[in-house]
Amino acid sequence: MNSPDYQNIKFSIKNGIAHLILARHDIRNAFSDTKFTDEILEGLSVAQHSKDVRVLVLSAEGSAFSAGGNIKDMRDKKGIFGGGTAGTRRGYMEGIQRIPKALFGMDIPTISAVQGPAIGAGCDLALFCDITICSTLAKFGETFINVGIIPGDGGSWILPRRVGLQRAAELSFTGRIVEGPEAAEIGLALECVEPESLMEKVMDLAKTIAERPPITARMMKTLFRQSLSSHLHDFLDNCASIQAICHSTEDHLEAVESILNKRAPKYRGL
Repeated sequence: MNSPDYQNIKFSIKNGIAHLILARHDIRNAFSDTKFTDEILEGLSVAQHSKDVRVLVLSAEGSAFSAGGNIKDMRDKKGIFGGGTAGTRRGYMEGIQRIPKALFGMDIPTISAVQGPAIGAGCDLALFCDITICSTLAKFGETFINVGIIPGDGGSWILPRRVGLQRAAELSFTGRIVEGPEAAEIGLALECVEPESLMEKVMDLAKTIAERPPITARMMKTLFRQSLSSHLHDFLDNCASIQAICHSTEDHLEAVESILNKRAPKYRGL
């Protein structure tokens, strides 16, 4: 399935993989245009609610993954940066902040493919996916302090969860740029590969995930979210309940039968 009506993104679904591509390379996929944000959110919603989707891949066209907030719009007080203090607050809440909420709330696994600079909000967009794989040309920067603002998109929430509090503090307080290989070393990315291998690597991983039992993957995603704020005893109680659901699925029985009969499983999401 392809969706040709979008002006700022490209979106397709094939073999259980939803692929959302940021397609505003003319502005280095920078944020502040509400239409850009709205189309990203629509693509995420389609992926989340489609029975045909088992994993989402987020990538970008052009030299940059995303340059983050549009600096010219900040200067000119346009888009989400307009309307004074109250207007800017509403602009963030009704604009860019809806994207991390949507990504964090997705039940399906998500993978970001970072081919170039991911700066500010662009860095955080990549990190809010479950897995990030980057190329050697990628650059990550929690650079908000360099323009005198804080991460208004939740970067200070996701960054410590990726790299630890001490490293997050260093990156945030200095605003320094991290090259792709170092990003993989410190946890901003799972792996760093050559540019020509990036999408093949990401799609191979997405294919592997899409071939796993989709109900179980969604359950695991839910548990990951809950683990961030749950007491161990409460978490284990919930694990027991979710495990009971998994044991009752057809895909679980298919997995067991395929192992016992030494054949490839065929999961139907039931």
